[in-house]
This record gives sequence, structure tokens and C-alpha cells, in this order.
Amino acid sequence: MRQLLIKQKQVIFFIIAGGLSAIVEIGSFKLFSVSIPNIFISEKDFHGIHFPLSNIFSTCCGIIFNYFLSIWFVFERGKHSKRKEFAYFMFISFLSTILSLTFFQIFFRFAFKENIDLIIYTISPEVISKISAIILVSILNYSVKKNLIFNG
Repeated sequence: MRQLLIKQKQVIFFIIAGGLSAIVEIGSFKLFSVSIPNIFISEKDFHGIHFPLSNIFSTCCGIIFNYFLSIWFVFERGKHSKRKEFAYFMFISFLSTILSLTFFQIFFRFAFKENIDLIIYTISPEVISKISAIILVSILNYSVKKNLIFNG
């Protein structure tokens, strides 16, 4: 069992870093999705796009947090310079953001319509949609970042 854990250390650290980044992203999304509509009335439904600014700002917070966790704990420096590595990371993250925003819209419109009551906390449809989108995109992110940006 210990050997398996050592062999899968990178995956375990990626999951931990991803979980922490997701907490930052979801927490900031909740903060933004409550505060931005007070300033920008159309935030809840901007021409059919739900919570666009909240999604973009929270995703940026999660990406930056994840970048630092990735270079400090998850991946070894790759074959690229720090500047190129950062640029590639941000480019892949930008594509992932578009994918995540698309999944969020699909989930929010079609899949999650009701709150989930966990007795001590109620999860809103927008937060459930955000969590689901993060999980789907994370699987793709690991493969791409491991194989294209950092050392395999």
C-alpha cells in the first residue's frame, strides 16, 4: 500500500492541490455571485449567460492559486523556461476556463434546478453547477499539464 502511495504521489498531490484550488474558486464564486449582482444587475442572466463575471473572476482566482500549488508541490519543472511554462499554463487554463464556463452554463440551465439541503448547509444550483464543471475540467487539466507543460 505504501509503495502504491509513493508511486501515485503526484496524482495525490494534484488532487489535493485541485481540491484546495476548487475551494478558492467556489468560495470566491459564492462571494462574487452574491456581491456582483448588487453592482451589475444583469449578472444573474446576461443575455442568457448566467453569472459570467462571477465565473470569470472566481476561475482566475482558482487558476492563479493552482499554478503556485502546481509548481511548488505537484509537478517538477519541465523542459520550458519559467516564462514559457507560465505562458503555457495560462493558455491551457484559458482553454479550460472556456470549457468550464460552457459546462457551467449547461449544468445550470438543464441539470441543476433545485437547492440541495444538507441540513447544516444548503447548496444552490449555481454552486452545484460550478462544482460539477470543476470536476470535469480537472480530469483533462491533469493530463495536459503533466504531459505538455511539466515533466511527465
